[in-house]
Amino acid sequence: MIFTETELPGAFFVDVDRRGDDRGFFARTFCRDEFEAHGLSPVVAQCSIAYNHVAGTLRGMHHQVPPAAEAKLVRCTRGAIWDVIVDLRPDSPTHLRNIAVELSADNRRALYVPPLFAHGYVTLTDDTEITYQMSERYSPEHERGAHHLSPAFAITWPVPIARISTKDDAAAPYEVAGT
Repeated sequence: MIFTETELPGAFFVDVDRRGDDRGFFARTFCRDEFEAHGLSPVVAQCSIAYNHVAGTLRGMHHQVPPAAEAKLVRCTRGAIWDVIVDLRPDSPTHLRNIAVELSADNRRALYVPPLFAHGYVTLTDDTEITYQMSERYSPEHERGAHHLSPAFAITWPVPIARISTKDDAAAPYEVAGT
């Protein structure tokens, strides 16, 4: 695997290192030792998939708070998404900064999302499927969300939002502590 740290410390792009021949290729998508070597949590407590019918479907912005804060490894296995993370760590020098990346079945790139980062995406194609490996189980009492258009996030979404859950659309804007 090829790990590239983003401008948000602790967040990484994880690309496959293909070993190919006339059959196709083989590549690792997860290795505990390699994740540990980069200072990342190799714990996988839960794996999930999300399927989306139409382009323009938005899911986000979600995170969990301690003691159930979770790291995520996100990969698009069918179609393409515009994946966005926002640093919510209050003492971070990159607090409230975001990065976005296209994850697709074609580029096979994954995004490692550290704990205390909000995460969301919009689908760029119909029939998308996303896989998640999480370091903590889903914990409804520790789940948090913020509106995808929160001014504090300043996210530029590349396509119009065609579908969004009632819960995500009704989420309050993210409030910066002390304001």
